[in-house]
Amino acid sequence: MTERPGIPITIHVDCYSGYRGEQEPGTVYFGQHAVAVAEILDRWIAPDHRYFKFRGDDGARYIIRHDEREQLWELTHFESREEGIR
Repeated sequence: MTERPGIPITIHVDCYSGYRGEQEPGTVYFGQHAVAVAEILDRWIAPDHRYFKFRGDDGARYIIRHDEREQLWELTHFESREEGIR
């Protein structure tokens, strides 16, 4: 996967209801490549989006956002397990 700085990448996300009944990402698809959400590390709400920071089953860390009004998911940040968190 190639990250383009400053340009979110549209993705497909399969969700499930979390412990509060709110939708949470379960599997994220980058084209034909699927990454299961191993652990949600953080979540927050902005005026127009919901954000999730998670560790995938591939060991990488991701930040994705959901525009509920447009029903659009985007990848906003990716770090491979070799890069680590800065």
